[in-house]
Amino acid sequence: MKYLAIIIGLIIVLPVFGQRKKNDEQVEVVPTYVEGITYSLPRTGLRVYVRATKEMFEPGPYAGYAEQLLGLKNIKTRSVSKWTISEIRIESFSEPDPEQVYKAMGDASSMLNLTSDGRISGINIANVTPLATVLKTNKVVQIPDEFEDFSFDYFTDTPFYIQGDSTNGFQPVRVGAEQKAAEAAQRILDTRLNCYDMAAGRLDEFHPDGEAYKASLDELKKIEKNYLSLFVGRTTQKKDIFSFSYIPVKASGKGEVIFRISEENGVVSASDLSGKPVMVEFEVDKNLINKYTELSKSENPLAGKSGLYYRMPGMATVNIINELNIIASARLPIAQFGIVAPLPEDVVYGGFMVQYHIETGAIKSIYKR
Repeated sequence: MKYLAIIIGLIIVLPVFGQRKKNDEQVEVVPTYVEGITYSLPRTGLRVYVRATKEMFEPGPYAGYAEQLLGLKNIKTRSVSKWTISEIRIESFSEPDPEQVYKAMGDASSMLNLTSDGRISGINIANVTPLATVLKTNKVVQIPDEFEDFSFDYFTDTPFYIQGDSTNGFQPVRVGAEQKAAEAAQRILDTRLNCYDMAAGRLDEFHPDGEAYKASLDELKKIEKNYLSLFVGRTTQKKDIFSFSYIPVKASGKGEVIFRISEENGVVSASDLSGKPVMVEFEVDKNLINKYTELSKSENPLAGKSGLYYRMPGMATVNIINELNIIASARLPIAQFGIVAPLPEDVVYGGFMVQYHIETGAIKSIYKR
């Protein structure tokens, strides 16, 4: 009994060996293994493009004199900067799913067609043309403003200093803000009067043609606008595009933060708490998933033994939500919201060619070779 126990122990510990007959007198014992090829099914990712507009208001240096000199009321006197979302665009991409990695075993491993990143693209398919990989870089931070150099001082020809007189030893005298504001207001009124005289034909000399008249009138209006900004201020806009990648994990109705937007700092990443959250939510077609689950069950005890699987992607509506308002929506298949099922063994070993949708892992076609 003691020797029998030792023999049984050796049988359990030692690997399985096969025999190969070299000649009539000698038999070589060689190990036998079952090898395979590892691959993955795809998962779906989202890339959200955000077009945002930054509006900046700079008050005029003579805002305090606007009502007194020009009769303009409720003039803003504080700088304001505000970001708003003007457009949202949603795209999808696919990549290997780390939760759905399999190993094709035995003869099935010699039938695989894989993409460059290890996703299954087909079985027994010859001359498959690989898809070109397009690298897209996300822009997730604001680039510093590159506005033209601007100063309200450029809009007035009133000198900063004027020549003094004998009372101060002819030293230059700085022109006060009130005097410069009065001269700027007078320039606005003069420009308006010139426009009126030109339109009414009250000038001594007329323009030689209509184009010259139009050019002169446009220039006068531009001068008026520039001088008027000294009182009412100046508003400028800057448009920028940001993009964020997001991998859906769960098909629950609970939303997740995809990025944030701050009126001061603009569009920022989800981890930047300076902005208000913009959420992404998914409305999954549960009826479709239930049907897939019901019909994908196999009664074959060998199902999945080959290690070859495919995916039936889920359908979902993607909503981008800002302050309880849906600002963008799209409906698309999302692979990881679907069901994974084994490829029938009769198909695997029956000489069939199987082509996959590499974006979702769904079956594209099955046909006999």
